[in-house]
This record gives sequence, structure tokens and C-alpha cells, in this order.
Amino acid sequence: MLGEKRLSLYFGLNTISLSMKDLKTTNILLLFIVIPLGFYLLKILSFIFIPLIFSMFIAMLFLPLMRWLSRKKVPNPVGVLIVVLIIVGFLKMGGEVVQLTTIEIRATQEVFMVKAESKLIDLVVSIESFFGIERIQGESVLKHYLPDEDLMKNFGSTFDFLRSTLSMTLMTVFFVVLLLSESFNFEKLLNSTIFKRRHTSVKTFIKIEKDILKFVVVKFVISLFTGIGFGLACLFFDVSFPLFWGLFAFLINFVQMVGSVISVVLLSLFAFVELDPTGTLLFFIIVITGVQVLMGGVLEPIFMGKTFSLNVVTVLVMLMLWGYIWGIPGLIMSIPITVFLKILLEQNPKTLLIADLMSGNNNGISFRKKK
Repeated sequence: MLGEKRLSLYFGLNTISLSMKDLKTTNILLLFIVIPLGFYLLKILSFIFIPLIFSMFIAMLFLPLMRWLSRKKVPNPVGVLIVVLIIVGFLKMGGEVVQLTTIEIRATQEVFMVKAESKLIDLVVSIESFFGIERIQGESVLKHYLPDEDLMKNFGSTFDFLRSTLSMTLMTVFFVVLLLSESFNFEKLLNSTIFKRRHTSVKTFIKIEKDILKFVVVKFVISLFTGIGFGLACLFFDVSFPLFWGLFAFLINFVQMVGSVISVVLLSLFAFVELDPTGTLLFFIIVITGVQVLMGGVLEPIFMGKTFSLNVVTVLVMLMLWGYIWGIPGLIMSIPITVFLKILLEQNPKTLLIADLMSGNNNGISFRKKK
């Protein structure tokens, strides 16, 4: 009788063990199905998720101001109105800069087109002769390779881009108002869905808010001085559209790693059209490269410190992933999203290894295991 009980207990434990293994396998398979489905939904519903994620980061920037106004006994609707006025003020300033840039381009457009035509004609003719391409003599090079139909198509795509940008901007402001008015509480969402503990959710939310705020402020300041440096370099070397190139360098610098390369390469190609291929052009390229290296390669890591210890592989993978899903907004938000995910993964011992692999912190892994 005792042997039969032991035998039944043994088979019962084996059955439980097998069922637990089957459950674990099922969960892993479901995870492989759910993750691609989730990314697919993020791509399809990008018109909702892009403004929502943008608004979450913007709301985090203004949460310290909202708390300060609350301590000063300022009503919450008045605080939200103040934040909206600040955002509108920034948008107004951005519109003024874009308007000045447009005026600058229109004022010197004809002179630049003449320079570009004369500089490119020799290069295009040599390429045509090399590949045996025939073109009507006397026909404009730009008109030949950029027909009016293509220009109209580009204008239409630009108009669609501006329209979608305007709609997403309005949706972002709307979501920011909802978040700051506490119609949606992200801290409570963390507490009810992920952590299930009030203390952990509050601590995690404070860390996310602090890190995202630091990232945005440092990135904004570094990008601003990068744009100023590019604009001054264009002024000093008499390169056309200094305001445009300063604004372009400021905006593209928000795309981590890739943006700095794009700004230097494009401005160098543009300067090749305007400057003689002598020591002046080389020195100009050295100057703008030095500005980018100083700001992005020296000062930015110093100000960031070790807060965003993400290895290069993680940054590149996240840039490609979010760039594929959301395009330019995904490239801009890839690093804040990665920092956000890394902080969440650090709070769970089961996912701590993944967070350490994202930062390349092998010492941290061994230290936490021993601890």
C-alpha cells in the first residue's frame, strides 16, 4: 500500500512537471506570436501611437512645472493652460525660424541655382561621356534630370507630409492636455499592469521621468549649439543658406548617431557646389566635422554621464526597428523608448539580464548575481 502511494505521488509530480514545461513552452510560443503582432499594430495605428508617445515624453517634461504650480495652489486647469501656452510659444518660435529660412532661400535661390548649374555641368558632362549618355546640347542639366513632372510629384508628397505633420502636432497637443489634466495617469497604469506594487511603480516612474527629462534637455542644448556652429561656419565661409543649414543640423541631430553623419555629409556636398575644391573646402569640412565631434562625441557623453549606458548594437538595432515602424518620428523617439524599456526591464530580476545586455554592463551582471 505504501509503495503504491509513493508510485502515485511520483507519477503525479512528473505529470505536474511535464504540464509546467508544456505551459512554459506554450507561453514562449505565444510570446513569439504576440511580439510581431504588437509591432504590426504599432505600424498600422501609427497615426495614434506616434502622437501618444510624443505626448507622454512632452508631458514628462512639464510634470515638474505642474507639481510646482500645484504647490503654489494654482488650479490644475490654469496650470494646463500655462503649459499649452508655452508649447504654442515654442511652435510659434519654430514657425518664425522656418519663415526666416524660407525668405533666406527665396532671396538667394537664383544666385545659388546659377552656381549649382555652372559647377555641376562639368561633372555631369564628364559622367555622361563616360557612360555614353546623350543629352540635347544647350538643355539645362537640372531640367533634364529633374523634369517638371517630378517636381510636381515632390511638391505633392511634401504637401502630404506637411498635412500629416500638422494633424499629428494637433493630436500631440491634445494628448498632452489629457495627460497633464490627469485624465490618463501613467503611474497608476504601471502599478495596475506591470508592478502591482505602489512603491515600485512610483520609484520606476520617478526614474523614467528623471532620465527622459535629462535626455531631452541635454539633447536639445547639444543640438542647439550644433545648429549654431553649422550656421556660423556657413556664414564665415560664405556658404549659402546658413540659417537653413543651422536649423537642419539642429533638427537632424535628434536622430541619434545617424543624424550627425547626415548633416555633415549633406553640408559637405552642398559646399562642394559653392566652394572651390581647394584648401578652403577641406577646411570647411574639417570645421563642421569638428563641431559635430565636439558636441556629439565629447560634450554629450559628458553631460549624459552613465544614465543612458546603451551599447552601440542596441542603439543601431532600435534605430532600424523604430525607423522601419514609424519613419522619422521613430528615429527621433528610438532612444527615449529604449531608455524607457531598459528601466522597466531593470525592475524585474527575470529581465535584468536583458537590461544589462542592452547596456553591455557585464560587471553589473556578475555583481547583481553575487548580491
